[in-house]
Order: sequence, then C-alpha cells, then structure tokens
Amino acid sequence: MELTVRQEQIIDIVKSSGPITGEQIAERLNLTRATLRPDLAILTMAGFLDARPRVGYFYTGKTGSQLLTEKVKKITVQQYQSIPVVVNESSSVYDAIVTMFLEDVGTLFVVDQSSSLMGVLSRKDLLRASIGSQKIETMPVSIIMTRMPNITMCQKDDLIIDVANKLIDKQIDALPVVREFDKGSGLEVIGRITKTNITKVLVDLANDDLI
Repeated sequence: MELTVRQEQIIDIVKSSGPITGEQIAERLNLTRATLRPDLAILTMAGFLDARPRVGYFYTGKTGSQLLTEKVKKITVQQYQSIPVVVNESSSVYDAIVTMFLEDVGTLFVVDQSSSLMGVLSRKDLLRASIGSQKIETMPVSIIMTRMPNITMCQKDDLIIDVANKLIDKQIDALPVVREFDKGSGLEVIGRITKTNITKVLVDLANDDLI
C-alpha cells in the first residue's frame, strides 16, 4: 500500500509521540480532527497504527512486509474458491474431454450417484487415455482417474497460503474444496481452488483490494 505524504507524517508523529490522540495529531499538522479522520481510519485498518479508547493512537512497529504477511495468512479458501466442474464416474473419457473443453477447466472432479467425491481427472489423464489403443467413447473415467485416498483436497476454512503450498508440492493445477455429508457418508465437492485463484489473490494484494 502506497501512503500519502500526510499519512507518512501521521506515522512519524505517532512513532515519536505515541500514544497520542487524534486531536493532538491534528493540532500538530494544523488540521481539523475531521480532516484527519479518513487517514487515521486507513492507517488503522491497514495495521500501521492501533488505537485504544481514552489512550490514543500508537505505532504497531510492523513493517510493510510484516503487515502483508499477516494479511495473506488471514485469507481463507472460501474467499476465492470457484464453482467445481464434476462428471459421473460412469461417464466416458470422450464425454469428460468434451466437458473439460466446454467448461474451459483443467481439472474435473469425479463423483458417484450420491455425489460423493470418487476421483480427479487432469488434462494429462485424458490426454494419456486419448492416445492409447482403447476407444475413449466407451472407456469410463473411473479407469483412468486418480482415486481416493490419493486425492489432495482442502476445506473452505483452510488458509489459501496452505493450499498454494499443496499445489506447488504436489505439482497439480487444482484442489477440490470438500465437506463431509451428514453422518460421514462421503465427501461433497463444494468448490475448487486453482492456480488461477491463487493468481487472483496476488492481483488483489497488489491492487490493495484486500483489507
């Protein structure tokens, strides 16, 4: 986040004289308290300053990189997850290829008749099957998919930074976001996190669209 000249001046004042009230800061800058209110709110929300009732503002002592790290570590999967694209385990490889093309995704999640997660299909899986000798029109995706329990997954409350590390460690393009059905009868796919979602986090951070 790029600070204005006045915001830098406020931080310098609080650093040297904090805790200090808003009125005292305004007096030093020859401004009204109302004029400073937006700047103080921004600096407090961004984490540069903290405020306590009847005490005033004080400098947190955190650098910009520390504040950014703290911000990243608060972002959860549910803030950035996308709608999942699923196919039934009885679907043919051909149908899966068509679905992947029409939906413009790189990963499909395979479910059974009760919508429980059974497997994952990547571009590589479908490409490998399509150049083989078997007919993809009749080959079910259950033959080539990655099956449970070898599926890397996440939940909506997981931290996005942890999911990003999983994508890197496993060298995969996407993770299903899952939750348990009632009475533990399988896992329901409620979303997906992809490398594109992670890129969106980076862009939002650069544009300061995250508070």
